[in-house]
Amino acid sequence: MKTAFLTGITGQDGAYLAKFLLERGYHVAGLVPRRSTVDRWRLEYLGIVDQVEYIDGDIMDVSSLIRGLKACKPQEVYHLAAQSFVGSSWEQPILTAQVTGMGVLHVLEAIREVDPSIKMYQASSSELYGLIQEPQQSENTPFYPRSPYAVSKLFGYWMTKNYRESFQMYACNGILFNHESPLRGLEFVTRKVTDAVARIVHQKQKELRLGNIAAKRDWGFAGDYVEAMWLMLQQNTPDDFVIATGKTSTVEEMCRIAFDYVGLNYQDYVVVDPTLYRPAEVDILLGNPEKAKQELGWAPKTKLEQLVHMMVEADLRRVAKMS
Repeated sequence: MKTAFLTGITGQDGAYLAKFLLERGYHVAGLVPRRSTVDRWRLEYLGIVDQVEYIDGDIMDVSSLIRGLKACKPQEVYHLAAQSFVGSSWEQPILTAQVTGMGVLHVLEAIREVDPSIKMYQASSSELYGLIQEPQQSENTPFYPRSPYAVSKLFGYWMTKNYRESFQMYACNGILFNHESPLRGLEFVTRKVTDAVARIVHQKQKELRLGNIAAKRDWGFAGDYVEAMWLMLQQNTPDDFVIATGKTSTVEEMCRIAFDYVGLNYQDYVVVDPTLYRPAEVDILLGNPEKAKQELGWAPKTKLEQLVHMMVEADLRRVAKMS
């Protein structure tokens, strides 16, 4: 039985990845920071909360990472933990740099100290491309980060690559474009939209205030994308991969799909609020997943309409239970 050690296991990607690995016979251990409350609702939602080993520790504390690795002796580490909300990174740039950037280095150092043969997946981000230098972004497209979050992710990306080349460690960057699900946090625009649709249907909300609805994103389903993370660590040699659908849609189009699903016209409810614009906008992101298709045999299974409908259904059920 293989053992996988996950940071960020209580997040969206961590929960889906844990379920995916459990279904393949892995023993799954998750790093859980000591807080007054630890919210494991995503693991409960997927029905796996009691199937995971929880290890106390924090990515900002290298000693706890070392102890965690020694305790569970994993063959694979998936580093997903981060301050992952772009909007908050302008309000907390130093914290974001420490957690999202330095956290990667801490994990790499812990692996190098305990067992350099451990394979590591690092969660990179399409936000690295920022002010895009090519219409469709691939592994060879130059980066131009446009937020403290993206700059921090860039540090993690290059540190992962550096450790791979300097210490011959098996370390991969997964450059994932936007991936959503019913487990997405409410602060992210997709969940903000689908939650608002559910609340409007149940008469708990009257409008939906958004920023730049002309922004274009390449949206996929997180449940599809965790398979790509796993596939990266099953190859003969480590490499970096763009994971995306290769299709882009505006926030406005996503709103239309969500409101249409419940028979409403989004234009009657969506209000553009200039105060919600980012200090530096990322207008369009569109990934080129051809390398992942050719080398990993990976392709997304879920279309945007299916994804949005899935999320609206889940939020309708949640809001109904609160009534």
